[in-house]
Parts: sequence; C-alpha cells; structure tokens
Amino acid sequence: MRIVLFTKVPEDSSLLQRWNDLVLQTEHPEVFYTGEWALAAESAFQGSRKPLLLAGYDGDDLVGVVCLSLDRDEENVSFLTATTADYCDLLSHPARRAEFVEAVFAQLRQLGIIRIVFANLPADSATPVALRTVARKYGFHLHIRPAYRCPQLGLGSVAQRQQLKDAMTRKRQLRRCLKALEREGQVSLNYARSWEQIQTALPDFVDTHVARFRAKHSNSFLSTPERRFFMEDLARRFSRKGIVTFTTLMVGEQPVAWSYGFQFQGNWSLYQTTFDTRWEENSPGYCLLAKILIEACEMSSLKRVEFGLGAEAYKEWFANSTRQTLHATLTTSPLRHFQEIARYRVAIEVKRFPKVEAAIRSARSRLGL
Repeated sequence: MRIVLFTKVPEDSSLLQRWNDLVLQTEHPEVFYTGEWALAAESAFQGSRKPLLLAGYDGDDLVGVVCLSLDRDEENVSFLTATTADYCDLLSHPARRAEFVEAVFAQLRQLGIIRIVFANLPADSATPVALRTVARKYGFHLHIRPAYRCPQLGLGSVAQRQQLKDAMTRKRQLRRCLKALEREGQVSLNYARSWEQIQTALPDFVDTHVARFRAKHSNSFLSTPERRFFMEDLARRFSRKGIVTFTTLMVGEQPVAWSYGFQFQGNWSLYQTTFDTRWEENSPGYCLLAKILIEACEMSSLKRVEFGLGAEAYKEWFANSTRQTLHATLTTSPLRHFQEIARYRVAIEVKRFPKVEAAIRSARSRLGL
C-alpha cells in the first residue's frame, strides 16, 4: 500500500467523493468520519492545529484515510477531529485495516513521531486489534483504556418501534411536562435543514447553550468563536445533502429547546442539545428529546438514535444500548508509557470517592482544563 501525505485537507471534490465512499465501507459509517467534517475542523482551528492527512492507495484506488493533527514540535500526533467528533478512526474496509494501520505507522516513524493519541476510538472497530499487532513492531508502547460508553436507542422492527412510541407517550413525566407547556401555547417541532434556515436559528441556540453552562459554572462546547464557526461551517457544507437536522421545540412562537444533529446512514446523532433555563421547571429538553425519538420511530430510513459522548442522566432514560469508545496512547518512551498507566490507575481510584472526583471536576472546569 502506498501512502500519500497532505499537510492540509484538500478542497478536492474528487478526493472528497472517494473519501466519503470509503466511509461507507467501514464497520459503522459515521458522519464524523466524512471529508466535510475534517475540512470544517481544519478551517475552524487553523493556526492551532497542523493537519497531517495520510491517504492509502492501491494503484489509483483510495483504500485508506486518516486525518491527524501535529503538535508544534511535530513529534506528537492525534486525530484532527478528536475534540469535535463523537467517534474517530482510521478509515478503510475492515479487511484492509491491519494493512493500512501498518502503512500509517511506517510513515509516522519515518517522520520522527514519538507519541500518538487516538481518542474516541470505537471498541467495535478493527483498529484496536491492529494497533496491538503493529505498535511493538514500530517501537511504540501501547496503552488502551476504556473511554466513554455512548448511549444509543436502537429502533428495531416495526413492532418494536411501536412499543417504543407507546412506552414514551405513556411516561407520566412527559405527559405532565407537555401539559404544562401547552398551557402557554401549542407545542410543536420545527425543523431547519437548509443553510439559510439554520443560519437564522443558530444565534439563539448558541447564546442559550453558553448561558446554560455558565449558570452551572462550566464551559459550553460553543464558548469559543472557533467552535461556533465550526458549527456554522458544518451546516454550510452539509446543508445541500440534508444531513444537518436542526430541531427546535416551540411553544407557540417561542423556541424553548434546540437540538443540532445529523441524519447519516441510518443514524440520527443528537450532537448538541440545549434548552432555555427560564422554562426549566417544565423540562423542555426532555420533551424535545421524547418528541424527536417518537418521530424517529416513524422514519423507516433510521436504525438508531445516538446520544453522543457523556453520561448525562437524560440519555440513560431513553437509551436501550451503549457503544464503547477507547482512548489509545502510543509512545516510544517507556517512562511516559508507565506514567500514562499510573495516571489512569489513580483516576480509577479517585472514582471510588465521588466527592473527591466532583471537586476535581469542578476545579478543572473553572480552570478550563
């Protein structure tokens, strides 16, 4: 396999099409793997990240892609999309993953890379097995640890979808909250899919998202201009394909909750959600998700709804399965390898004492770490 290096993500429609065709060959095609996602990440965070795109070719056929990010010393790499994507991976047909991973590692060693961090790597991917085989051959010490369990709702058969709908509509909390909202006006869902529609709705969504996290003395995903631009750029790039689904829960003419998500290859990913805290007593975010899930059950093109990273309680209320992600660190330094393992074991011990863990999380949030 021949590896071609790019120091930026090319705005090449032919390459982009072949890249996205390759996404469809992976174990679980995800919107986060697409060329558009990488282009939006590069555009939003230019200056702070140095892209390194490795494309694997068999003759003229593109058979593998991975989009990485170099640090300032150009000795450490991670996924370019690691801080924005729920899932990241090296892309190829599963049968060629080991071959592609080996070709990538051979190239990275030639470049003098001494540390690699693969975050948000799906445990059900062929990549973790390939990493275990290839790491030692190229002088890396590998540490793989569990990361997130991502809640999902599998929709199942027609009968199972009807059961899910019935179970949700019977929930006492949902009926109570909707009844309270309906006293203020008609409750409905509004969908925006074109760039023009999303552009109009985004400012309220962003302001509300930031304000809600600030009220909790925490940092919103959208607290920086770069991330706001990233969300706008995704909507621009995907709007013609109908992938971005921006959903608003309305009470009369008043928006009270929002979901910025993606419908891609049978998945509805609820990427970022928020609600107006002035309506918090009646749980508008809960009502929004319930209504989205009821509608998803009626869409035969959808197989599952993904709630994304994080262990918020509301996700567990609706989910019927989870998908595990991993965090893989590879280093040429034995000392750094053992330090990585020690930090993980300390973190596991801290979790045994919830008050200590909560204090650490609070401190890190205030410091923006």
